[in-house]
Amino acid sequence: MKNFPCIALLFMLLACVTGASAQTSTDGSAQTIFDDLQTSKPGKGDVIVNQPEALRKMIGVRMYGDNVEKTDSTAFLKIQGFRTQVFSGNSQRKSKDEAFEKEKMIKELFPTVPTYVTYTAPFWKLRVGDFRSHEEAYHMQRLLMTAFPSFGKEMYIVKEEVRIPLN
Repeated sequence: MKNFPCIALLFMLLACVTGASAQTSTDGSAQTIFDDLQTSKPGKGDVIVNQPEALRKMIGVRMYGDNVEKTDSTAFLKIQGFRTQVFSGNSQRKSKDEAFEKEKMIKELFPTVPTYVTYTAPFWKLRVGDFRSHEEAYHMQRLLMTAFPSFGKEMYIVKEEVRIPLN
């Protein structure tokens, strides 16, 4: 109980920082918390923030960078994460059809979960999800095993570059 005020203060500070982490200015360019703090406002004092330029580039801008991929309406962060591999086969024609058939079955039950059918010679593979942690991928694996018990023998978790939506 002695640490309760410290913990409460930490959570309030965290809420304030995350709420002001990144904004967009009226011209559409990214504005960091440092830019917002240093903007002159009538009746308020002036704030000067001194930090290395490298630190300024790393903080507050979520939608820009080398590992951000943009589509028409969504931005994705590309990071090392995990997927559940549901199928892998090396019979050229049969494996391709089987991978797409299993993908269709999974999409019917889990329409919001992304699926990926890939060919890396000589294997056709079906992988499911974009997960940040092994635990999230394992949870999906358990759901898939429950829904499709016949797929269970082939399923396992793989480490791969995943796409996490930012919007």
